[in-house]
Amino acid sequence: MICYRIEEGAIVLNVRLTPRAGRDSIDGVVTLADGRVFAKAHVRAAPEDGEANKALIALLARTFRVPRSAVEIVSGKTARLKQVRIAGYPPELTGIVEIWQAAS
Repeated sequence: MICYRIEEGAIVLNVRLTPRAGRDSIDGVVTLADGRVFAKAHVRAAPEDGEANKALIALLARTFRVPRSAVEIVSGKTARLKQVRIAGYPPELTGIVEIWQAAS
């Protein structure tokens, strides 16, 4: 049950984004019916003019304690299911994700 892959100097995180939520949060990990695993993210922003994506980038930057410039949506910019590249020290980044997975 892994929702990321490790690259040199980064991880690529699978994210299932829910816009127009009551709060900005990461709420663990979910396995879809087809077996794919995603981190569950909620943002208050609406999915208009890229606002939900901007809110997701800000949320992930805060969560992983990296600058916003270190977070990039690499696929799924207009979809609910996304892949997000987070630059940084992979053991630190994966440690944060492992905490989510243990709680789910």
